[in-house]
Amino acid sequence: MTPPLGSATRDRLRIAIQKSGRLAEPARALLASCGLSWRESRDKLFCYGESLPVDLLLVRDDDIPGLIADGVCDLGIVGRNELDEQAGARARIGLAPAYRALRGLGFGQCRLMLAVPDEWEWTGPEQLQGTRIATSYPAILTEWLEARGIAAQVVELSGSVEIAPRLGTADLICDLVSSGATLRANQLKPVETLLESEAVLAGPAGSFDDARADLAQMLLRRMDGVLQVRERKLLMFNAEREALPALERLLADAGPLVQLPSSNGVLTLQTMCGEGTVSWQRLEELERAGARQLMVLGVERSLA
Repeated sequence: MTPPLGSATRDRLRIAIQKSGRLAEPARALLASCGLSWRESRDKLFCYGESLPVDLLLVRDDDIPGLIADGVCDLGIVGRNELDEQAGARARIGLAPAYRALRGLGFGQCRLMLAVPDEWEWTGPEQLQGTRIATSYPAILTEWLEARGIAAQVVELSGSVEIAPRLGTADLICDLVSSGATLRANQLKPVETLLESEAVLAGPAGSFDDARADLAQMLLRRMDGVLQVRERKLLMFNAEREALPALERLLADAGPLVQLPSSNGVLTLQTMCGEGTVSWQRLEELERAGARQLMVLGVERSLA
């Protein structure tokens, strides 16, 4: 049975994620990597945690900050752009901070940028004086303009921002950019970055004072264990002892070189390293220096 929203029971953690969209599947995959599993409700809006008392609420991305502020959910996976925009809007009407970013999650990267028509010769932000800028992020844009003493009109649009210059409703735009293909299709070019964005784990401005505190700490620890090794590899190989100094020099940018139990004078060695350390070129250099039976393994998770 799905617990009602706003239930007084506070011994379960509730996390809001996108129901659909570019953050939905990566968010589910990350949480599953943290050992969570769920039973989905018939309306596909709620997932009841089965492996742990951690439930999912499936919603629109722009609803997540408000749900955290209202206490309907405890944590959320949301774009930093959306979190900062709504935090800025709250601040401009005198509301206290209600949520904060707890972790950057390394997916959903994009940039909030100013984009001008192709025919503009961009010389800098001073060109923006007296212009009309269309955007879905008025709070972030307004704060950026004010910090630079620029008087420009912010034209708030909820969608199709990129066509505003062609329609004559704005001179330029401020919008999210990932590949830049949409800008090119509308004869626009990016010129200034206002915000580097990615998916973040967001939580309340304060802390939990009940069973959710331990659940949240456990989840953060597991999430860190997944995120810290996402780009890491485990390199294993054998070598004669006399080759060790040369191998250590080649692996100076990796983690500690650990010796495992060995026999017949042959060392078994392993180290954690980044993707660049295990390039084909580096592996061939290690082989020439005396490494044998080289293996590169992916690392799924780690507890520091």
